[in-house]
Amino acid sequence: MKLKTFNVYMLLLLNFISFGILSAQDKPNVIYINADDLGYGDIGAYGATRVYTPNMDKLAEEGKKFTDAHAASAVCTPSRYGLITGEYPVKANVTHAIFDRDSLLIPISKFTLADVFKQQGYTTACIGKWHLGFGETRPVNWNEELKPGPLELGFDYYFGVPVLNSHPPFVYVENHHVVGLEKDDPFVWGEEAATAPYPEKWNRWDQKIGGATKAHQLYVDSLVGTTLKDTAQAFIKRHKKEPFFLYLATTNIHHPFTPAKRFLGKSDAGRYGDFIEELDWIVGEIMKTLEEENLTKNTILVLTSDNGGMLNRGGQDAYAMDHHMNGELLGFKFDAWEGGHRVPFIVKWPEKIKAGSVSHQLLSNIDMVATFAALFDRELKKGEAVDSYNMLPAFLENSTKNRRPSLLIAPDNIENLAVRKGKWMYISGQGGGGFKAKYRGIHDFGGPAATVFTQQKNSDIANGKIKENAPPAQLYNLEEDLSQKNNLYEYYPQKVKEMQEELERLQQVEKTRP
Repeated sequence: MKLKTFNVYMLLLLNFISFGILSAQDKPNVIYINADDLGYGDIGAYGATRVYTPNMDKLAEEGKKFTDAHAASAVCTPSRYGLITGEYPVKANVTHAIFDRDSLLIPISKFTLADVFKQQGYTTACIGKWHLGFGETRPVNWNEELKPGPLELGFDYYFGVPVLNSHPPFVYVENHHVVGLEKDDPFVWGEEAATAPYPEKWNRWDQKIGGATKAHQLYVDSLVGTTLKDTAQAFIKRHKKEPFFLYLATTNIHHPFTPAKRFLGKSDAGRYGDFIEELDWIVGEIMKTLEEENLTKNTILVLTSDNGGMLNRGGQDAYAMDHHMNGELLGFKFDAWEGGHRVPFIVKWPEKIKAGSVSHQLLSNIDMVATFAALFDRELKKGEAVDSYNMLPAFLENSTKNRRPSLLIAPDNIENLAVRKGKWMYISGQGGGGFKAKYRGIHDFGGPAATVFTQQKNSDIANGKIKENAPPAQLYNLEEDLSQKNNLYEYYPQKVKEMQEELERLQQVEKTRP
């Protein structure tokens, strides 16, 4: 064994011993906060100046900030599929968001992120936005037991928003049942729901569902963040004497932007920014609870997002106020461009991860299954989390050598699949592959047309349109051009060929681990 390799091995071994891999009582608690649509530039620690995020900034100061972390998809549902399974969602044909008629996407036979902890004797909980479906039939019968769901995928407890805060049903689900549902007041497809109307709040067409008046009345948009926070705190306190895994999936900062009243007007970025500041408060309250319960030292706390920030109507208002939700990155949620999937990622583990450290390692949310399995020296078996890489050394060390050789990323339009390898990013089609409405003020404003508003530059685009002579695909050197201004497709044909081959390889449905 080479000396350098031996030293790295010993460092990891010492870390494992130091947190007590052989002692159940010393197993670290893990809290994974998965914010919704939080962009790369939405936090002060990542450059935001129009919003105030002291708690998330403190988390970065006390932990490690990753600069090259990505969701496996620029869309919410497939991103969450990848996180829970450790597999590229596009290989399972999970490419778009699902809604209230859709059944559970993940087979209950899959080995999941929750299973990693449950097998080690942890109590596991999912609190917040689920967005992966319930039951086995379509449409979902919301009046009956919602099974299978999170509890059949390794979670001991679930409470939260079953779909998302912009789409029905606007109710809470606890374990297998809608909270407050009464037999003599069932859900009825096609009826109006007893909830407050907001711009960008959808309850129409085949998704329209009403009835269940009491259940709907328990759901107050401006209190959802507080309710989820309170539930998470209660879970932590209940299980403080045993190891626990908490997956906290906030509805902040997905539209509609409905922060509690005391956060309105607090930011300099409209309701979009106010919703970020409420999220920061939620993160701070979780950190405070850990302190009060003397759990900080033995808890791994992760903060990240399911995809990049979105240029919806609230996002457009924030952008006009000089808040760039994805910083200098090109594009937005749904895009194959960096703004669609490069996300904040901060991990804190006192005395194990150096405070204030920064990592430039390539990382993805699909790596969490393998990474947390490594905490317990649990080797993944054939067919388990086949696209997941162990990034625990990247958490614990300051190595500059990438552990992940390449990464497949899916936008909303899978004709624009992207692959990242080293400093290179290849996108298989023109444009971002996400939303592309042409006019500001429209919810799905984006793509080339939006560059007129955002003033972002790209060599394939002129006056908000793809140039007639633009290349059929895209290649970028992200080391030199993080903002993706210059498409190098025509300058490096061999690199294009290499990246196309890598893209084809990554799409293969394999049952063996990398």
